[in-house]
Amino acid sequence: MRDVAIVGIGQTPVGELWDKSLRHLGHDAIVAAMQDAGIETADALYVGNMLSGELGGQEHLATLLADFVGLRGIEAAKIEAACASGAAAMRVGIMAVASGMADVVIVAGVEKMTDTLPHETTAGLALAADQEYEVAEGATFLALNAMLMRRYMYEYRVPHSAFAPFPVNAHKNAQGNPNAMFPMAISVERYINAPVVAPPINVMDSSPICDGAAAVVLVPADRAKEYGQGKRIVRVAASVSATDTLAVHDRRDPLFLEAAYLSSHRAYTLAGLTPKDIDFFELHDAFSIMSVLSLEACGFAPRGQGTALGESGAIALDGELPITTMGGLKARGHPVGATGIYQIVEVVQQLRGEAGTNQLKHAHVGMAQNIGGSGATIITHILVGED
Repeated sequence: MRDVAIVGIGQTPVGELWDKSLRHLGHDAIVAAMQDAGIETADALYVGNMLSGELGGQEHLATLLADFVGLRGIEAAKIEAACASGAAAMRVGIMAVASGMADVVIVAGVEKMTDTLPHETTAGLALAADQEYEVAEGATFLALNAMLMRRYMYEYRVPHSAFAPFPVNAHKNAQGNPNAMFPMAISVERYINAPVVAPPINVMDSSPICDGAAAVVLVPADRAKEYGQGKRIVRVAASVSATDTLAVHDRRDPLFLEAAYLSSHRAYTLAGLTPKDIDFFELHDAFSIMSVLSLEACGFAPRGQGTALGESGAIALDGELPITTMGGLKARGHPVGATGIYQIVEVVQQLRGEAGTNQLKHAHVGMAQNIGGSGATIITHILVGED
């Protein structure tokens, strides 16, 4: 198997992009990544997307995008794994290059969520849950995460205010991201007093419905210097996917993200690293509770002490383990099928030294984790900057 490098990145702003169609969003991100890599064609295009058929009436999406960006004739496929679709497409692209079946692969994530009414979008997102035993009983993802958060607060005697550092940190970091949907600071007081949407989850605990697209270009690591126009090479040190039960109530312990534990610890082994070697972590903060559960499952905090990591300041840009360095899902936005690629793009920005005012002083090893459903599919990538 060959080592794989990322030599091009591209992204669109995230927001309510009513003037941009699904194909135009994908086009803009893909073309930007191709220009960044200095390529005019590729062997394959893999596209992460969850809702194009349900909300936009458009399946066969990857072929549409290949045609629209001028790559007619290449291999193209859409990859779906709920909210982890972006990272799932990334993993397929990595396997294609690592196996030698392709030399230049473009991986994109694209999602259009704001052209439909809220109840239609909510119903579309619910397709990632267990239809018979969760959705049929009225359990949306918001409701499921609210139950997890309530149980966590009860089990570990944690007040709701203990979750405040996570959205506060995300919004602070989003101020340095020109592509973020909500680049404005929020205070702890604003968090505490935010409108409740599903007790105990409030508006500031929740990532927004939005549109966006991001893309990367993958090549064999031993040929990476031929691309990227002299920019720092970023190598994929590990790519691991793991699953858990689809329904939350079927899990041995609802407060332990087993798929996060499995994918992260297998990734550490593949990369020859430990949690202490990770310089920063782009986690899946779709809801504040997911940030805490991810940090605990990945070995960054003991069970029940994930909120303490936030309260200590360790998650800030100048902390021991910076997270959501460009705003995360909460403040950059969460266009579901594209989120996993946005995370990869942001890790590459940090490793290249291109994160602007959010640039970390020591960014050599970055980790990204993308979650599908309420923890049913979790994919972890570890990237390393090569000198």
